[in-house]
Amino acid sequence: MHTVKKSRQREAIKTFLYSRHDHPTAEVVYNNVIKEFPKISLGTVYRNLSFLVDRGEAITVPCEDGSVHFDGKTEPHYHFQCKNCGSISDIEMDDPSYENTVISEAQKHLPGGRITGHVTFFYGLCEKCTDS
Repeated sequence: MHTVKKSRQREAIKTFLYSRHDHPTAEVVYNNVIKEFPKISLGTVYRNLSFLVDRGEAITVPCEDGSVHFDGKTEPHYHFQCKNCGSISDIEMDDPSYENTVISEAQKHLPGGRITGHVTFFYGLCEKCTDS
C-alpha cells in the first residue's frame, strides 16, 4: 500500500464535508472551499470528493433528480429527501436492531447471495415545506 500525499485542499474539502449534515453537492463544497483556496477549481473538488469516496471516507448520495450529493457520515444510516425543495437530511433510528432486521429480512429473498449493505431513502415534505 502506498502512502497518500497530504493535501491542504483535500483536508479543507473533508473538513467542510464532515461539518455538514445536509449532504452538499460538489458545487456547494466548491463554493465554500474557494473562500479559503481562491484558485481551486471545481474539477479539483470533484477529484478530491471522488478520492474520499474511493477511500471510504465519504459516500455519494444519488438523488431522484439525477444530482449527486456527498455525505461525510459513512456508517449505515437512512436519508430523507423533500419532494418539494429537494433537501436531504439524515434520519437516526433509535433502535439499532432495526438495521439488522431490515438486512435479515431482505437476505431471505436473496437465496445464495449475500447483502453487504444498503441505502434507504424516505420521501415526503420537510418541515419548511409543510409549513408553507
